[in-house]
Amino acid sequence: MARLATLQPRLGTLDTRTARPAPKRADPELLTAEHKAWRLEVLKRAHWRCQWTGCGAQGGRGGVRLYADHIVERKDGGAALDPDNGQALCPKHHQVKTARARAERLGL
Repeated sequence: MARLATLQPRLGTLDTRTARPAPKRADPELLTAEHKAWRLEVLKRAHWRCQWTGCGAQGGRGGVRLYADHIVERKDGGAALDPDNGQALCPKHHQVKTARARAERLGL
């Protein structure tokens, strides 16, 4: 039996938001060679695994993306390049940790 071809839509999707968010730009500090070396050191020390208690998601090739997260965030006075202020987190736990720190900072 022959298959029917599916037609592509003629119109693209419309962005209905009243105000579009500004394009995301990386903090220039995160693009420096020093920060990249710090990130690599933090991830190697964690053996490329999420350090959230009970997680242990494997990063690296074929694994999840890992974030080198500042335990005490830079906005809160944490040392930017101190490896002892770093931990490896999977995307899920990085989001949880960052949201908690932001809520604390805002007094929520």
